[in-house]
Amino acid sequence: MGVTSFTQEIACSVPPARIFKALILDSHNLIPKLMPQAIKSIDIIQGDGGAGSIKQINFAEGSHFKYMKHRIDSLDEENLSCKYTLIEGDVLMDKIESVAYELTFEASSNGECICKMRSEYHGLGDSEIKEEDITAGKGRAVGMYKVVEAYLFENPGAYA
Repeated sequence: MGVTSFTQEIACSVPPARIFKALILDSHNLIPKLMPQAIKSIDIIQGDGGAGSIKQINFAEGSHFKYMKHRIDSLDEENLSCKYTLIEGDVLMDKIESVAYELTFEASSNGECICKMRSEYHGLGDSEIKEEDITAGKGRAVGMYKVVEAYLFENPGAYA
């Protein structure tokens, strides 16, 4: 089982506390409303949304995938960071055992935000994970961040 790691930073035009609240703490409510063409629902199927909880993301009809499950490993509201692991779903494509994510939302010098993301892809058996295998997923994640960012920019009182 090989491990492939990636890091990326996403600049955001809203303060870190707002995007953290929207994207991490309330994603199960907000994302399906903002992106119904992609996400049918996000259900907390175990726990209260904090560490140890499991969320199931159900993709919209016509999507290439049906669902995925994330386990929240840690959630630090004070430091605007979280760790979670993709533990199940057809998005793993019989090549990946799990994907561990670590996100930190930091203020930039102009009061906006930099989201720092580290992901570790744990291969299944002797499967080799190539960057091109996960490029589409990374692109969808960045797209979701940008949709939430646009919503927060257009609605300055939301998640304030």
